[in-house]
Amino acid sequence: MADKTKVLVKVLCDDEIKETLNSKFGKECEFCFAQDDEKTFDENVPFAEVFIGEPNPEQLTKAKSLKWLQLTWAGADKHLNMEGMMPDFCVTNASGAFGVIISEYAIGGIVAIYRSFPQYLENKKKRSWDRIDSADIIYGKKALVIGTGDLGKNVAYRLKAFGAHVVGVRKTNNTSPIEGFDEVRHVSDLDALLPEVDIVVGCLPNTPESTGMLDYDRMSKMKQDAILVNVGRGNLIITDDLVKVLEEGRLKGVVLDVFEVEPLPDDSPLWVMDKVLMTPHISGPSFGGNWKVQENIWKIVIDNLGRYVRGEDLINVVDHKIGY
Repeated sequence: MADKTKVLVKVLCDDEIKETLNSKFGKECEFCFAQDDEKTFDENVPFAEVFIGEPNPEQLTKAKSLKWLQLTWAGADKHLNMEGMMPDFCVTNASGAFGVIISEYAIGGIVAIYRSFPQYLENKKKRSWDRIDSADIIYGKKALVIGTGDLGKNVAYRLKAFGAHVVGVRKTNNTSPIEGFDEVRHVSDLDALLPEVDIVVGCLPNTPESTGMLDYDRMSKMKQDAILVNVGRGNLIITDDLVKVLEEGRLKGVVLDVFEVEPLPDDSPLWVMDKVLMTPHISGPSFGGNWKVQENIWKIVIDNLGRYVRGEDLINVVDHKIGY
């Protein structure tokens, strides 16, 4: 009998998942779980053919037998850029597991700004019954979603449900219709679109092309009362340029879950800016954060593991050159 494929699992697994993995793939695979015995897990890293989860740099350097890395995150940039990364094994991600929860976060942030929830929270602390006269709605707004992948499509779908006209921009020249979007345009149209829209949502992965895409000049083109949301990767927005734009009194509000530098430095002006609603990269919680997301991740992992043992093409394969 041929040797079994050694599979290392570096994510928390309950007994049900362990039983599923062993019952489905026990004949072909030998599983080693980091949560059971970290020392044994690390000793097996050089011999593993498959790694499920996120290896640290030391593990990645030692993984000389690795043929396939299945990430449980949607973003692969951290591991593609990690020192010791070798280009001769396949990397797949968990794209498709986070679109719903992150897009709901984006909608929540927009509604919070339109209905002045942060101000009312401060009023509550002061026991103040003061009312804020201005209130706005998503209905009838024109929204721009930067990125038309799984996350962008989920954001577009929910914005349309609120009655917005949604335009998506993408890097490829293919601007054929995409479900959820009213229009699909090339990223070269970004400068023309920004002055026209009321809401801008960043949904791009971390790539050299997306770095600094929203700089001072582009953010200055946005409407005075526009809302800017970033739930993709922090490199999209130049932080100092955003601070300058806000200091000039532009934009109605900003919702940020990702930043150029994380954690956000203590001395960043964003901490004390009233227009900024921000969170510490939590819009897409995974293991231990949300049961449905966790369930979706395991569906992707188990589907791909089945494909791997059968010799079929994997899904969510990351292109090493473009980063997603």
